[in-house]
Amino acid sequence: MNILVERLKENLSAVIPIVVIVLVLHFSLVPLQALTLLRFLVGAVLVILGLSLFLVGVDIGVTPMGTLTGSSLVKTNNLWIVLGVGFMMAFFISLAEPGLLVLANQVDLVTLGQISSAELLLVVSIGLALLVALGFVRIFWSIPLYKWLFACYVVVFIMSLFASPEFLAIAFDASGATTGILAVPFILALSVGVAGLRKDSKASEKDSFGLVAIASVGAILSVLVLSLFSGTREYATARLEAVRMGGKSVLQPFLNLAPSALWESVVSMAPLVVGLIVLQKFLFKLGAKPYHRMLKGFAYAFIGLFLFLDGVNGGFMEVGSEIGYRLAQMENKLPLIVTGFALGFVTILAEPAVFVLTHQIEEVTAGYVKRKAVSAALSVGVGSAVALSVIRILVPGIRLWHYLLPGYIVALSMMFFVPKLFVGIAFDAGGVATGPMTATFILAFTQGAASAFEGANMLSDGFGMISLVAMAPIITLQGLGLIFRARSKKEGVEHSAS
Repeated sequence: MNILVERLKENLSAVIPIVVIVLVLHFSLVPLQALTLLRFLVGAVLVILGLSLFLVGVDIGVTPMGTLTGSSLVKTNNLWIVLGVGFMMAFFISLAEPGLLVLANQVDLVTLGQISSAELLLVVSIGLALLVALGFVRIFWSIPLYKWLFACYVVVFIMSLFASPEFLAIAFDASGATTGILAVPFILALSVGVAGLRKDSKASEKDSFGLVAIASVGAILSVLVLSLFSGTREYATARLEAVRMGGKSVLQPFLNLAPSALWESVVSMAPLVVGLIVLQKFLFKLGAKPYHRMLKGFAYAFIGLFLFLDGVNGGFMEVGSEIGYRLAQMENKLPLIVTGFALGFVTILAEPAVFVLTHQIEEVTAGYVKRKAVSAALSVGVGSAVALSVIRILVPGIRLWHYLLPGYIVALSMMFFVPKLFVGIAFDAGGVATGPMTATFILAFTQGAASAFEGANMLSDGFGMISLVAMAPIITLQGLGLIFRARSKKEGVEHSAS
């Protein structure tokens, strides 16, 4: 109960700023219908309750499973078992990631089923799982993280030359969406355990970071491979009017969508439960009490995922689309850009995982990089990323790669000068920044804008925002790493983080 109360507080702080922005816009620039606004508020309540229950399940079920899996795999001292089990668990975790589920459904909806949600989920999960397994090989063979990431992104940008604009946007968005509130804690717990393969404690500390970043590259590569097999073809896209909720009552959309949300939750969580049962029999061999506690955690996660998906699809994202659509129709586009910046700014500021990350950075730098400075830098960076996404929609000549190519050139170049611990933290932070609010409300907001603006495409322009949000912390935190290195040289404390 204490964990649930704590999670409720965290998710209230994450959702309330978005509710406030919606209410301010409702009473000023974008008056909404009473039924639409009420559905949004009901959806917000379901999102808060669903995320809270889901995260309780992650805390007492999924994360302990990741820690146990990592430590148990190390004890086997068999690299092939480590790779096989790591691949399977990462695959199942990705399938159940709420942010990826929402993104896959949106892609299915926008492409009118030409890129199905099941196809995207499967492809992305395979890519993530494969790179997680290869990430274990990196740890085992003591390959420096910055060299590994540099090689991975070189491959990504070579493949991007042959990808269509639609698939490029989806690929980089999938990278951010799949490393969310479920995958990140599990992969981090797994990496801490597997880092025990290294006997050097200092090297082991560095290796506990970076696996999330490597996993996210797998998502990009898998969608780019899908693009190559799909060939070059035109994709018909839905307009916003086709995706608005119907019905004459507040609760009707939630009731109508409940069966599909329930089915998605079952399909997502069942493999993880089966995995836990199998691992308990052959690897964990826990006592009855901790084993039942983990099972209870998965039950909480299942209920939470169901409520979250129902709330998001029943009314929460509808208002995001509506606001983006209406603001884009205004002659003055400044409110659209400012709203995008504000959404990104408050979303990252209230993200619970960011709170943990900022404390972590303050700790590893012995207080030389202050938590408030990190939070402020991340908020400005993510707010700017959403605003740049909106500008890309408004200016047809700007393509996604115009942002991503120079951005990642800067990020990858910085790796050679930044204290190496900051490299892992910065690239992992890209997954932390793209939380459930980014993958739901802000995604719907940018797609609404793309639907309204003549000359924009909901597929190639409506997607891509998540990728920019994921890139912003990589540059921001490495910049802070450079500041820390400069300051630490003067005071002789650099050894604590390099």
